[in-house]
Amino acid sequence: MVRLNKIYTKTGDFGETGLSDGSRAAKYSARITAIGAVDETNSAIGVARLDADGDYDAMLARIQNDLFDLGADLSMPEDGKTEDRLRIVPIQVERLEREIDAMNARLEPLKSFVLPGGAALAAHLHLARAIARRAERAIVELASKEAVNVPAVHYANRLSDHLFVMARAANNDGMGDVLWVPGKNR
Repeated sequence: MVRLNKIYTKTGDFGETGLSDGSRAAKYSARITAIGAVDETNSAIGVARLDADGDYDAMLARIQNDLFDLGADLSMPEDGKTEDRLRIVPIQVERLEREIDAMNARLEPLKSFVLPGGAALAAHLHLARAIARRAERAIVELASKEAVNVPAVHYANRLSDHLFVMARAANNDGMGDVLWVPGKNR
């Protein structure tokens, strides 16, 4: 159970922050950069939820909770031990895949790249997708330097796909997509 009585602790005043295992990391480290990018993604999804309802809101709520799981996963350096540690697990990745497939089944195949925009929800989801891709890049960079739970990397990769497909679905099942026209303004 998480319990926060005091928000500021002053323990980070010298450029380090605490990890879940009690160790300290520089606030500019690859691990903290990845955790921060996951937090940014979660915040952008929170903004998107302002325009979401029904199934979209429920999916986004689950994703927001998963993103806290992902942050917790990243805040605990990988040492091979999994007991009593919150880790992203394959079933979370598989849920994203099922939701992507269900939403994508209603969409026509793309004939051009999609510009971020259309309905407000779609525009917010495209922004969240771009931030999710930054989080994925940060997690992959961390994984190139330190061991990272593999399903965490998979989850980050599927999340940007999920947000892209949901943005298309939110654009009247793709009918309201704003398509790129190469060289249109030359």
